[in-house]
Amino acid sequence: MSETSAAPSSTAEASALAVLSRVLVASGKLDNAAAKRAVQGAITHRKSLIAELVDSGAMSALGVAQVLSQAFAAPLVDLAALERATLPDNLLDPKICEEYQLLVLGKRNHALVIATADPSNQEATERIKFATQRHVDWVVVEYDKLVRALKTETAVAADTGLTEFANSEFEDQGFVDTAEAPVATDTEVDDSPVVRFLQKMLFDAVTMGASDLHFEPYEFTYRVRFRVDGELREIASPPTAIKEKLASRIKVLSRMDISEKRVPQDGRMKLKISREKSIDFRVSTLPTLFGEKIVIRILDSSSTKLGIDALGYEEAEKQRLLRAIARPYGMILVTGPTGSGKTVSLYTCLNLLNQPGVNIATAEDPSEINMPGVNQVNVNDKAGLTFAAALKSFLRQDPDIIMVGEIRDLETADIAMKAAQTGHLVLSTLHTNDAPTTLTRMRNMGVQPFNIAASVILITAQRLARRLCVKCKEPFAMPKDTLLAAGFTEEDLDGSWRPYRPVGCNACNNGFKGRVGIYQVMPISDAIQSIILRDGSAMEIAAQSERDGVKSLRASGLSKVKLGLTSLEEVLAVTNE
Repeated sequence: MSETSAAPSSTAEASALAVLSRVLVASGKLDNAAAKRAVQGAITHRKSLIAELVDSGAMSALGVAQVLSQAFAAPLVDLAALERATLPDNLLDPKICEEYQLLVLGKRNHALVIATADPSNQEATERIKFATQRHVDWVVVEYDKLVRALKTETAVAADTGLTEFANSEFEDQGFVDTAEAPVATDTEVDDSPVVRFLQKMLFDAVTMGASDLHFEPYEFTYRVRFRVDGELREIASPPTAIKEKLASRIKVLSRMDISEKRVPQDGRMKLKISREKSIDFRVSTLPTLFGEKIVIRILDSSSTKLGIDALGYEEAEKQRLLRAIARPYGMILVTGPTGSGKTVSLYTCLNLLNQPGVNIATAEDPSEINMPGVNQVNVNDKAGLTFAAALKSFLRQDPDIIMVGEIRDLETADIAMKAAQTGHLVLSTLHTNDAPTTLTRMRNMGVQPFNIAASVILITAQRLARRLCVKCKEPFAMPKDTLLAAGFTEEDLDGSWRPYRPVGCNACNNGFKGRVGIYQVMPISDAIQSIILRDGSAMEIAAQSERDGVKSLRASGLSKVKLGLTSLEEVLAVTNE
């Protein structure tokens, strides 16, 4: 063990030395002149300040320990009274212990109890927290006794073959790869704290019910955020030095090129949660000013097996959708912004239709949920496998049901509509605000009115609102004018119900837990077909759909407010009037 292992090597460390010297001077045990000489000596001799003080005789090891114990409210322990055999092994990487001159004494609850001669070392605290995902409880010990104990520890470790960090529990054995792995020449990807940190983030995200993980590098900070119930929350702020290693680790697991950092990349990986369950992740990298931002989307295929009742459709809306998917041909469109649950809705319908006697083919960019019995194709524009090309091939494969991930252009729309008119059931998505504007959006793409009227049989628009926690939500009196302005009618305000508001408890997130779907399910009636054929406006279609008994997104959301499933503020935030 080298006594100079904690020597100052930067301006920041020199500043930390000055802070520590001021603490010692303030105690009255060290004068200013001696402190300045000690700081200069530590820098010159590349030692820690405490080592310089003890070696030079300016202070005794016990005197320093007593001052720091009192200043940092940390217990003072006599290492000579502890037996080496009682100390735990492998709780912390020996390299960290050697670098910062630390000795692990044990663990208490979710914290490591660590002996140090310098409890002011914030860098060591952050390094340990990141490497172990545990808090640190410092115990102050005398410097000279710590050095002797560390020398003994190193000798014992060498004799027992424990000089390398035991990281078997952090191996990526839970990751199942679906493609041949490129050979990784970057040894940094095997850095154990990185492996442990990534797996902890993935497990935490799945446990919290997050939909996405965001790893975001900035100039002086690195941020990890989860999207839970539609809202991004900061979860961790690891050291910025981790960004390159973490990016390499994720790229290796996702079958990306770890040497390419200048262009965006996409990949997938799978984490085995248990013997019966595994979770798929879709990974996207994006070069930014200070490194690669990485977003990992969690694709839990079990969500599609919950059944249509779990999605939150009202009975009338559910029956309209079930009648539509039971039709032998026609087009069903699902609309809404990114993250509104369109994919889950489509796959829930496919799960109902997935029978041994049915041929189902899907084209997506990329396929998000693996479903046995369904022929899934990832489009690849660079290779010429576009949505339109995939659809043309599907029609030569004798399909019964076709799912197109998204209709983006006129060519794809034309082929999909012709398929819907020639005996195929076609499901797809569009990005529009509500169901009526979907039809005008297709007109703007160049689709002829007669093709729309002859093909589309139902459009469902959807949003996701945060669901109120059933354990802590509470009713409250809201002004009548506010309710009327939101869209409630006088008949709705009959006094038989009260709106609920979020409160917050240990079981939820600020009063919300989970999300509930808000839907506008609009069948294409004969009257709406007539409006389409004469190229009517979205306002005319909306008015006719209301006469047909179709609720708007706002009205559907207000129904969820009456049922106490969500708050009025949530509905106002996710729907347009």
